Amino acid sequence: MRRTVTAVAACLLAVGAVGCSKSHDENVKGCTAALAEQTGGDPADTPTVREAEERVDALDKTLAGMVRSGYEGVARDALDTVEKKTKEGGKDRPEACEPLSKDDYTALLTAKAIDGLGWTDNDGQFDKLKMVESLGD
Repeated sequence: MRRTVTAVAACLLAVGAVGCSKSHDENVKGCTAALAEQTGGDPADTPTVREAEERVDALDKTLAGMVRSGYEGVARDALDTVEKKTKEGGKDRPEACEPLSKDDYTALLTAKAIDGLGWTDNDGQFDKLKMVESLGD
């Protein structure tokens, strides 16, 4: 019993009550809200980690398809653009994202960068047409 109380007290002191009491889903929502501010993304866009991974995978598959089809330059421009946006948005990891693993944080950051670039549709899915149109500007 004493060890449990000590462990809970240590958690409260080290991480704060918020980190110990929030569920993973609540931490993800808090992180996506903080990342929206840093990436210029839509605050209403709050993907789960799985949805963020799917968004990033869709971008990866699109870029790979473009390279296979001979559009290496456009694919490189898109990759450079999203990398720059991700780097800008991830300069300082928001406190709300601290409880998340590195992989979860990276997926959310990249997904929010894609959203911040305007490359998502109304359902939050990656939209390759919006990507290509924005690169032509």
